[in-house]
Amino acid sequence: MTVPFPGGTSVSRLRVYDWPTPDGAGLVGGGTPHLHTASAEGYVVLAGSGAVQTLGPDGFVEHRLEAGALLWFEPGVVHRLLNDGGLEILVVMSNAGLPEAGDAVMTFPLDVLRDPERYGRAAALPPVEVLSDAGADGPVARAARARRDLALEGFAALRVRVDDVGPGDAMEELYAAAAHLVRDRVPGWRSTWEATVAAQTRATDRALASLAHGLAPHLSVARTASADVRPAPARFGMCGRLDTWAL
Repeated sequence: MTVPFPGGTSVSRLRVYDWPTPDGAGLVGGGTPHLHTASAEGYVVLAGSGAVQTLGPDGFVEHRLEAGALLWFEPGVVHRLLNDGGLEILVVMSNAGLPEAGDAVMTFPLDVLRDPERYGRAAALPPVEVLSDAGADGPVARAARARRDLALEGFAALRVRVDDVGPGDAMEELYAAAAHLVRDRVPGWRSTWEATVAAQTRATDRALASLAHGLAPHLSVARTASADVRPAPARFGMCGRLDTWAL
């Protein structure tokens, strides 16, 4: 796509997993707790109800989600979605391309997080990421559920540490492991960011400079772009089944 989505963001439609959680926290089900290392994330709740549990500088917080709710958080905030029933969310991510390239780090136990090879094996799904039956209990669904449950194990331990020693010391180990895991990907991320977010920021700067002089050369070269949604069923993501657009 030659015209980035506004702000260099990405959007997707998320149907949060209805798989029961091992700790029984979700009345119906829930997703995989994780954090983003460079990108902010926003939720626009389309339907259903549930909650998102967060761990960060404010400690542990649970935020209720109902249709129409709007919530967002910065990189570093661990978030875990709970589905009380039919929870569907429009997800807006900053830095389109970075989350898809591994910006997210799941909260596996620390011994897994500290070992890039073990983390890679635990995070990987089988090659086929789209099933003809969105509710099938096939190999991809089983792998997605297994990695969620492993991340929940790490999330539970992290929450205990946050309660015991405070978020500062408790989160430091996770952040260090996350930075180590993504370090080698950063040069590729920077190229993506330069071509989207940074390029749009520079274009806005030029437009404002021109408009301040009563000129508007950028208006004569404006373009329109569109993208088709991938056909259902959605692929298995960290928190649920995703409909994504190629942005």
